Amino acid sequence: MATTPFGWAVVGPGRIAHRFGEAVQRLPGMELVAVQGRDAARAHAYADRWLSGHDVAIHQHIDSLVNDDRVHGVYIATPHAFHAQAARACLAAGKPVLCEKPLTVNGALANELIALSHKHQVFLMEALWTRFLPIYKVVGQWLASGTIGKIRALQSSFSFSVPFDAKNRCFDAAQAGGAVLDIGIYSLAMSQWCLQQANGIRPVLENIHATGILAPTGVDQRFTASLEFSDNVVSQMMCGFDGPGENALRVFGETGVITVAPRFWEATRATLQSKDGALITEDRAFAINGFEGQLVEAVACIARGEIESRGVSHADTLQVTQWMDAIRSQLGVVYPFE
Repeated sequence: MATTPFGWAVVGPGRIAHRFGEAVQRLPGMELVAVQGRDAARAHAYADRWLSGHDVAIHQHIDSLVNDDRVHGVYIATPHAFHAQAARACLAAGKPVLCEKPLTVNGALANELIALSHKHQVFLMEALWTRFLPIYKVVGQWLASGTIGKIRALQSSFSFSVPFDAKNRCFDAAQAGGAVLDIGIYSLAMSQWCLQQANGIRPVLENIHATGILAPTGVDQRFTASLEFSDNVVSQMMCGFDGPGENALRVFGETGVITVAPRFWEATRATLQSKDGALITEDRAFAINGFEGQLVEAVACIARGEIESRGVSHADTLQVTQWMDAIRSQLGVVYPFE
């Protein structure tokens, strides 16, 4: 007996949403059914590019989209400052939400959305696609089995050059720009994940030290941070828009080192080096473009009637959001709408 494909709607058909569109188009049992954006021409162009063999509804307002019966789930890809507004409307209308990272710009809003998810019993997940990449299944197995022994430290970087433009979302305070929310979240969330895989529990943070350089718009163009966890584990990171970085993730254990590179947030390769110098390299290609893992996870959770994913739980999201709040506070970054 034929089943109805899962109908996805996109809110904010910008650059990252095209990766989502390609994954939906190529995954069985899913289709794009609706798009909502501030620019009608861009929304139409997006729908035309990722057409799933039927008419895709173009909605001018979020209120119209959440009343579309063909929409089974909503992917939110607007600039960070507008995530909460769209997610709030979807959850109140009973529409499951997969929201681009960061889920929201601060802990207060994250708490509000999580509470709405529980109140309405509607699925809510932050789209941290990195956690669902094939190579991290290998890394997770290495960590869980104790292959490198007890973790001592983690190091990561995510840095590239973006010419300064006050209207660019990376530097615009009104859009919640800045390196912490845009790219630092990957270093933070994957540090959290690695410690969870190794220890079976969410890590306990004891202290954060952060410094950085602010852009003329008042947002962080670069930051470095050191997070001190229980059991004397430290995670160090450097993220920014003002120059290239190694862009690797390293996990240092008592008996070995795991390296995920290049571009650890979208990597397909990991290496394991033991204390005697022996090296193991594993490669895991994407099935499509890397976004497919989180989409399959979200749809499976929704089908089971769950309101969160174990891969990116509400508690995980809230903890990382609180870390980002603390780092921004130390850097002196305050958004005009906070």
